[in-house]
Parts: sequence; C-alpha cells; structure tokens
Amino acid sequence: MKSETVVVPADGAALPGDLVVPESARAVVLFAHGSGSSRHSPRNRAVAAALREAQLGTLLIDLLTEEEERRDVMTAEHRFDIALLGRRLVAAMRWLGDQPGTRDLPVILFGASTGAAAALQAAAERPDGVLTVVSRGGRPDLAGDALPAVRAPVLLVVGGRDAEVLRLNEEAARRLQVPHTVRVIPGATHLFEEPGALERVADTVRAWCEECLGAASAP
Repeated sequence: MKSETVVVPADGAALPGDLVVPESARAVVLFAHGSGSSRHSPRNRAVAAALREAQLGTLLIDLLTEEEERRDVMTAEHRFDIALLGRRLVAAMRWLGDQPGTRDLPVILFGASTGAAAALQAAAERPDGVLTVVSRGGRPDLAGDALPAVRAPVLLVVGGRDAEVLRLNEEAARRLQVPHTVRVIPGATHLFEEPGALERVADTVRAWCEECLGAASAP
C-alpha cells in the first residue's frame, strides 16, 4: 500500500493532502470536507480506512489554505462557498488524472456536510470523470442547480435522528435525475457519534461502491 503526503495545486493555492493507494486499487475516493473540517477529520479518516480494505484508494485533502481556514473560523465565509470548494475538487480530480498511480482509476467523490454540495457540483462539471457521489450527513441541497446536471449515481447517508438534514436530503434527492438512494442510519445523529454508527456508514458506502464498480465493469 503506497501512502504519501501530497500537494495539490488549485486556484493558485497549494492544498496539502494524504494519498493512500492499495495495490490493485480499483478506484480512488476523493474526500470533500466541509463546515470547518479538514483532512484530519477522524470520521472521514475512519471511513477512508474501511474503504481501503475494499481496495479503494483515498485522497483526503484540505480544500482551504491555512490562511483561509483561519479566516473561516471567524467568519464561516468559505465553508459555504460551494463554488470555490467545487472548483478545488475539480482541480484535485485533474491532479489525480495526472498521477501515475491514479490516472487509470475511476474517481468516487465523498462529501461530508457542505463538502457534499461541492462534490455534487464537481460531478456536474465533470460528468464523465466521476463513478459515483457519496454524501455523509451532507447538505446536497446547497448544490442548487447543479443537482439535475449530475450524471453519476448518488448515495445520501443520513442519521435517523438528524431530522432537518434528512428533510433537506430528501428534497435534494427529488431534484436528481440519476439513480440515487437515501440511506438512513437508525439512531444516528448528525456526526454519527453513536456506538457502531460510523461503522454502519462505512459498510453502507463500501457496499454502494462495490455495486457501482460492478455496474461499470459489466458488459
């Protein structure tokens, strides 16, 4: 398993990331964090570790620079800048397409919180470059007019006790014109902190990605 710290150029910024690619990787999962989170998010790192067991590579990057993060702590201006986050995800996809270890791998976009909207926007901009989009406790509604333009299948994972976010996910799902599923994790709140909740998320995402990979390889 190859693991390295990388720097992804995007919008004139240099975004640090952690890239891990198992041998015989079948796809690479690009994580989009949101709401002040970073590549060090323990929840996303836990899901990433589970996905690598299924021979999926992972790239966790900071979508904001250190200066932008400091400003965002005070103003929250960047975490809701879906256009900015989406552009940087597209740049990260291009970067993956240029790297010897990932250039031939399909890309799975995994978004949490506002990162889910950025992932959907990036998928709409790159309709041929995304295998599937996955949202964990995300705000897909913030993708707005990008929702009907998405061409990859979409999985929306929401906690059963996260009532408002579940409502927003169901509304966003109605605007999608591709195969999609809203999967509810019973008893889980927004951060999936309950015992076993995050493991159920990882199992759900892994099974979904397996299904999408199988469909893509079918004659």
